[in-house]
Amino acid sequence: MKVAVVKETAPGERRVALVPETVARLHGAGLDVLIESGAGAGAWFTDASYAESGATIVSRDDLVSQADVILTVTKPDDALLAALRSGQALIGMLNPLADPTLAAGLAARGVTAISLDGLPRTLPKAQSMDALTSQANVAGYKAVLVAASAFGRFFPLLITAAGTARPAKVLVLGTGVAGLQAIGTARRLGAVVSAYDVRPQTKAEVESLGGTFIELTSVGPAAGEGGYARALTEEERQAQQAELTGHIARHDVVITTAQVPGRRPPLLLTDDALKEMAAGSVVVDMGSGPLGGNVAGSVPGETIVTENGVTVIGAGNLPATVPAAASAAYARNISTLLLHMVADGALAIDPADDIQAGVVITHDGTVIHPATAALLADHSAGGTSQ
Repeated sequence: MKVAVVKETAPGERRVALVPETVARLHGAGLDVLIESGAGAGAWFTDASYAESGATIVSRDDLVSQADVILTVTKPDDALLAALRSGQALIGMLNPLADPTLAAGLAARGVTAISLDGLPRTLPKAQSMDALTSQANVAGYKAVLVAASAFGRFFPLLITAAGTARPAKVLVLGTGVAGLQAIGTARRLGAVVSAYDVRPQTKAEVESLGGTFIELTSVGPAAGEGGYARALTEEERQAQQAELTGHIARHDVVITTAQVPGRRPPLLLTDDALKEMAAGSVVVDMGSGPLGGNVAGSVPGETIVTENGVTVIGAGNLPATVPAAASAAYARNISTLLLHMVADGALAIDPADDIQAGVVITHDGTVIHPATAALLADHSAGGTSQ
């Protein structure tokens, strides 16, 4: 079986689906690995390093014509999608719940689509395949560095001959993997850190990292499935925002991390909340993306400054800015999933397998992932999923 890695083409994307270390792992398992020339350049992995690990360096055209399985980090460009043929498999973070029509198109072409977004994260054996967690760790770390770079003062308490600088007050909204990493990183930089999440069971984790957990009285517990928070009702969102505004205004830096798979991220910082913040404050919106963000007015990939001097950074793809580390982690995830699905040297699709049930989106010309199929049915009926 020939497994191929394409060069990512999304704007700003510098990650690569396999690194030389994992090429050697797959090669050792009896798989042939093809690497598109230049695929690892953004993360400083050379073609020569891949070749030394057992890969064959090819052009994009040769890759598409020869590959049985194509590995990618994010959704491929339209040209590659159009070139895929029946019987091929595509594995990556395809985010089918946000774009179910992609799944429909792949099914129509007979392509087996496998998306790491749907991995059942609570299964112990799935942890080594969990790309969302590995990339969220990178993102939470980098979000703090981005905030510190934009902040016009120090993060730690500094006592010098020129005077004393108080530590920055950092608020992290959302205490999943990214949020906890952000808390730990901000604490290591010397900031005073507070955090909030609608899941009160995360309080102990926040406190173990040296943060203070903010408890709101207006919103009850909102734990959802698979380790995510559930979507709040409109009444709960309004109450949450009103109470949060008072806490937000007392902080120098706010980092938001809240996301709901396949849906618009919850709005946590309204225009009114931003207006209450002091000039020079910094907000990093990790939820910023095509469906919206956690912060009013944030734009994915852009930095804006409000009229009252608050810097708002739309930071929806931070892992791509730490490409070597993010690629190494992702490569371990995707290679472990691939090997889990290989039997007798070929990809063996088994919807009854508890891991495959979450990640296999299309197979044999059909969208077999229940949630994605439901969204497509809703679209066909004239409904909306967002």
